[in-house]
Formats: sequence, structure tokens, C-alpha cells
Amino acid sequence: MRKGVAPSFARQQKGAAAIEFSLVFVIFFAIFYGVVSYCLPLLMLQSFNEASADAVRRAVSINPESANFLTLATAEANTAVSQKLAWLPASVRGNLPAPAVTLSGGVLTVRIAYPYETRPVVPFLVLPGIGRVPRLPAELAAQSSLRVQNP
Repeated sequence: MRKGVAPSFARQQKGAAAIEFSLVFVIFFAIFYGVVSYCLPLLMLQSFNEASADAVRRAVSINPESANFLTLATAEANTAVSQKLAWLPASVRGNLPAPAVTLSGGVLTVRIAYPYETRPVVPFLVLPGIGRVPRLPAELAAQSSLRVQNP
């Protein structure tokens, strides 16, 4: 073999690494995007669960026999939810509706709902053969209830 001259096999392989990288990168990026796009909404949902549970616990600290119990409980629940969800970016908190606080049959319920379909945190990606990623419900919602008085 002559020195300085590449074998004919090596000359035919030019660009193969770039093609292999592009194929592997597309697969890697799809997996990474799927992990991130599912983890963030699940983290939000878990935070909504924790915030609604804390809001119910703090709302029942108010005397249920008082005349304006629901108004005071709603204010206390709103404070608890805003404190628990302070870690969310301002763009998400701005789109988060106020928690729904209801008292029915002696059961106090706090429900937090975020319209993920219209205001996604991570943009939806449409992959061929797979479809839209992430596939999530239109609304991420969490609810907690606690009996405060006998019906």
C-alpha cells in the first residue's frame, strides 16, 4: 500500500458518520422531547394536588358555623394555592384560573384546573407515525375534599 493514499473502501465511506448521526439524533431528540413534555405537566399536576390538599386543610381552620364561612374559606384557599404554586412561571400562574371552592352537604371541595389544551407549557410536537406529543387531557385538574360539618 502506498503511503498517503486512502484505500478505496475509506473513500466510499465519506459522509457515513454524518448520516448515522442525523438518524440517531432524530430518535434521541424525539425521546428527550417526550420525556420533558410529559414530566412538566405531571409535575404541575402533582403540585395542583398538593396545593388543593393544603388549601382544604387551611380552609377548615375557619369555624364552619360562622355566617360567612364559604367566603372566608375561599380567601384562605386562594392564599394557600398561590403560596404553593409560587414556583410556577408568571406566564403559567397568569393563565391559572382561581381555585373553585364549594361547600355541598357539609363537604368542602377545592378544585384547581389548568387549561393545558389552549395554553400548553411545552409546545405540542406532531411526529409522523406517532401523532401529537404530548397526548394530554384538555385540562389538568386536581381536587381535594374534606367534611367540615354534619349535613
